[in-house]
Amino acid sequence: MSQGGADTCPQVFVVDSQVSHIAIPSVRKSRWAKDGWKFILLLVGFSMLGMITEGVLIYNLYKKTEVFNLCGTHPLCHNLSNASPLGKNEDGTISKQVGSKEHNWIPSLQTQTRRRPFAHLFGSIHVSGKDNVVLWENAGESVIQNMTHDKGLLIVQQPGYYYLYSKLQLEFVRNCSLTEHKVMRNTSAYGKPMELMKSKNNHCGNTNGPSKERKDLLSSFLAGIFELQQGDRIFVTLDKIQSMRLGRNENFIGAFMISP
Repeated sequence: MSQGGADTCPQVFVVDSQVSHIAIPSVRKSRWAKDGWKFILLLVGFSMLGMITEGVLIYNLYKKTEVFNLCGTHPLCHNLSNASPLGKNEDGTISKQVGSKEHNWIPSLQTQTRRRPFAHLFGSIHVSGKDNVVLWENAGESVIQNMTHDKGLLIVQQPGYYYLYSKLQLEFVRNCSLTEHKVMRNTSAYGKPMELMKSKNNHCGNTNGPSKERKDLLSSFLAGIFELQQGDRIFVTLDKIQSMRLGRNENFIGAFMISP
């Protein structure tokens, strides 16, 4: 008993050291936050992909409309624009589908390409024409289209840029000689022939043995691109024409249009 009063119960404080404290790991919270950012970035990526796809489609549509705008008053485009959805003409008659051969502009362009002028002529068995002009023959494997040929002259029918070429086989014996192989152009714009290409060959034949047995051969080739007009005449000249080795397959001239 304590002095000075009634008995009092002492205050007892009990500490339970066995109680465990359960805390939510902070790592789990950061993982959810990280996954959320990934989801947001994925949505942004899909949005950007959609915008890019839409831009490509708009650009393709713009290019198609631009082609029709550039078409202008071309007869083919005029026919396509005037064609009704049911394929009826203005007079009430029914026409064929636009995709048929009669109305398809792609075969038309291919036909125009096939009709471009060209020629490949081989050498004649005769030595030369007038003024050392080399003669050609439109025979055998020679071909010519939308151009004409007359006495060594290749006559242009359609203006444009042409690739011209010529090859001659020269034959030399004991004497030394200088030969000039030229591709000439005769046009109405000038009073005299124009020189387009020239090749000079200075060669001495083999002096050993009889001249009839020892001969040297030399090829001369010329080629170039030139703008030609309708009516221009292309021909080849060779001074000392006797030095040319005769033969259809050894000498030739050719031309073909590469652009109107």
